[in-house]
Amino acid sequence: MGRSESVAKLPEWARELLVQSRVARLGLLDDDGAPRVLPVTYALSQDALVTAIDDKPKHVAPERLARVRWLRARPRAALTVDHYEDDWSRLAWVQAIGPVKIVEAADAPDALNALTARYDAYRRQRPSGPIITLVPDRLVWWRA
Repeated sequence: MGRSESVAKLPEWARELLVQSRVARLGLLDDDGAPRVLPVTYALSQDALVTAIDDKPKHVAPERLARVRWLRARPRAALTVDHYEDDWSRLAWVQAIGPVKIVEAADAPDALNALTARYDAYRRQRPSGPIITLVPDRLVWWRA
C-alpha cells in the first residue's frame, strides 16, 4: 500500500486509474455519524476530484439533498476508485481523503469543464446544481 499527500505524487498506474475509471464511491458521514457510501461520477480537475449534483429528477432541491446536507455538516470525505477483475492479481484501488467544498456550478468553471469533457450526459445537459470539490490531503493506494 502506498500513501501521498497530493495527486501529483501518485504512481503513474494510480493516476491512470483515477483518469480512466468512470464511477467512484464517495464516503461520508450522515446526520447520525453513520458511514454512507454513494456511487458518483467524477473528474480530476487540477489537484481536486470533483462531482456534480446533476439535473436528474430529484425529490428535493439540490441544496436540500442528504449528501449536500451531510457534507456541509461534516466537510470531509473519501472518494474511492477501484479496478476489479476475476483475476485477483489485477485488483487495484485509489482513495482520496480530504476536505470538501460545495460551490455553485457558476463558480466552478474548471470543474464543469472537466466533467463535461468526461461524460456525454453532461455535454448534453450541463450540470447546474452544486459542485462538490475534494482536495485530498491524503491519498492511499494499493494494487495486487
